[in-house]
Amino acid sequence: MKTDKLYNDPELAQFYDLENEWSPACAFLLKLADDARSVLDIGCGTGLLAARIAMDGTKRVVGADPAQPMLDIAKQREGGDQVTWVLSDAATLDLNEKFDLIVLSGHAFQVFLTAEEQLALLKTIERHLEEGGQFIFDSRNPKIKEWQEWNPQESGRTIEHPEFGAISSWNDYSFAPQAMIVEYGTYYEVIADGRVYSSKSRIAFPAQEQIAALVAQTKLHVNHWFGDWQGNPYHEDAVEIIPFGSLKAEL
Repeated sequence: MKTDKLYNDPELAQFYDLENEWSPACAFLLKLADDARSVLDIGCGTGLLAARIAMDGTKRVVGADPAQPMLDIAKQREGGDQVTWVLSDAATLDLNEKFDLIVLSGHAFQVFLTAEEQLALLKTIERHLEEGGQFIFDSRNPKIKEWQEWNPQESGRTIEHPEFGAISSWNDYSFAPQAMIVEYGTYYEVIADGRVYSSKSRIAFPAQEQIAALVAQTKLHVNHWFGDWQGNPYHEDAVEIIPFGSLKAEL
């Protein structure tokens, strides 16, 4: 799995929280964690969700991410001292521990570009899930073709950086339809002096049927397919593909 500069370069990681604030997904997952004694947040990024879950002090929370600059930010946020942070790729993570709840949010599933990588990730979830525990992750529905909005005109926005001031940001993309992989660029221009920070990233857009076929190769079982973070069922025109499930019962 190729390292993504967007998350592994500290100069780019500093912009992450400016564009990724508390969301309906975070609220849904925080509530889901209420009854869990232990939570594993795979691909935790800068730790916004993991730290919030840990702040009540009643559960063990582990956040795992392959990008050290993201974890450096996570450790400094409120509640970060109550989380165990692990530097690891999700596909090879092996903590020799099981959890009541495993989450993979922020469309982190899509950074795994091949069926082999995606299955390895699902095996990681299977390996770390407690009997009777639950897992949940999200992926964008390829039928919506959200990437078509990732052009400089539609994606242009202005964000405020605490040190640099106003930042002009935008994206561009290219699409490989046979592989269902999108390469997109992310750009941040400091308006005051014209400095530009940029990266190129690649993500996959597997269909719901493909994800279901991969899950079927594991001991995981999807109890519900959600189509959004309000808990509505998945359908063809849903924005999200959100499998929510557990381990299959032993025979």
